[in-house]
Amino acid sequence: MRELDETDRQILELLLDDARQSWREIAEVVDLSPPAVSDRVDRLRDVGVIRGFTVDVDRSKLREGTPVLVTVDVEPPAAGVVAEDLRETDRVEHVFTTADERVVVTAIVERGAVRELLAEATSTDDLRGFEVDLLRDRAWSPSVANVELALTCDECGNTVTSEGESERLDGDRYHFCCGSCRDSFVDTYEDLREGAEG
Repeated sequence: MRELDETDRQILELLLDDARQSWREIAEVVDLSPPAVSDRVDRLRDVGVIRGFTVDVDRSKLREGTPVLVTVDVEPPAAGVVAEDLRETDRVEHVFTTADERVVVTAIVERGAVRELLAEATSTDDLRGFEVDLLRDRAWSPSVANVELALTCDECGNTVTSEGESERLDGDRYHFCCGSCRDSFVDTYEDLREGAEG
């Protein structure tokens, strides 16, 4: 399994800047052919580094409510559930979970209806309280400078290094730290598939 190189990082930065760029435009910057750029993007999608291509909407040009930053104090075992519930809510743009089990979201609310947003999204029994800050401006600028590929073995949970292996099963790609983990996972997968069919 190949590690990320500087060309991969450049391609990612270019796509973060404008995902609608053609392979030809990107190829001119990174000094590759358009098919080589396409192959690299396919590989980055295949390993899960690129999950999709999205539109970056400038919400300041749309009238829809008030942008807020909400910090939710959550009962510790429920932070993951609350974060997932909020992620599924249309009015919520970004969800973060802090190390101390708080959930922080950016959202658009109508007339300060944060309490109603939280009540519709998740069980309020899991919430200890929340703080709201009005947002004046927002910027989202992810960076991939100096990042390394960090895949986790789908069998044992160890880090997948450049010696790792991948396997495609029923259209999904799985990553493994070694051949033993791959073989064990594939055997279990096939046994489960046979059991489901039989």
